[in-house]
Amino acid sequence: MIMEKVGLIAGNGKLPELFLNQCILKGIEPFSVYLFESVEESIKEHKNSVKYSVAQVGKIISHFKKNGITHLIMLGKVEKNLIFSNLKFDLTATKILLSTKNKKDKNILKAIIDYIESENIEVLPQNYLMDEYIAGNETYTKVLPSKNEEKTIEIGIEAAQMLTDIDAGQTVVVKDESVIALEGVEGTDKAILRGGELAGKNCIVVKMARRNQDYRIDIPTIGLETIKKVVEINGRGIVIEADKMLFIDKEEVIKFANKNKIFIKGGLVWREYQ
Repeated sequence: MIMEKVGLIAGNGKLPELFLNQCILKGIEPFSVYLFESVEESIKEHKNSVKYSVAQVGKIISHFKKNGITHLIMLGKVEKNLIFSNLKFDLTATKILLSTKNKKDKNILKAIIDYIESENIEVLPQNYLMDEYIAGNETYTKVLPSKNEEKTIEIGIEAAQMLTDIDAGQTVVVKDESVIALEGVEGTDKAILRGGELAGKNCIVVKMARRNQDYRIDIPTIGLETIKKVVEINGRGIVIEADKMLFIDKEEVIKFANKNKIFIKGGLVWREYQ
């Protein structure tokens, strides 16, 4: 589905910029709302970009409707701890928060999406226009996991799947067939560092999609910063789920991983229920 114009709600990180570039390549006019001053400069400098707070949901929707936007995408990091900070929510945001059964980030974002779509604006999955960044079923690096490490990886995959089922995170750190660290509200990078602090060198990072991932809300992603964290803890490598995650900065990341003798493995994961 290719359209003439599309809305973008942009958080931090590279994904909004990559999406903006894909829009331009395909002749789609993007209208961006960025949520923080820390977003990439290309987002702020684009002719159709404006800034609103993450708590100004009503104003964001009004802006898109005024510009004739019927489809939008939400990309970039919105730190989970913002949900618990002293933001001044507008009336629309307040109504949405009051309608949620609990304050899990997935439930809040789902409620926001439901409200946006009730205003006749369709929210697109975060892999829209991003096919070239989808992780493949392959080992990208010269270094491969050993047979013993494959056993540890299997345990990591099982733990990551269980972790995503309770909406706690998507990343685990494993070593010697043991689970060392589980991602919580702190995010992937800090979970990796914590795993390294607890178990020392030769840890393996495993990052999975949720079993029933709502790609409008989130798409698991790795890039150079993730791999730098693996190297920082003297890790052995990282395993990512093929076909369900984004792998950005690929050429630079693979070069960096090979230089530091770690592996990056994409794999298809059999799931009992999907």
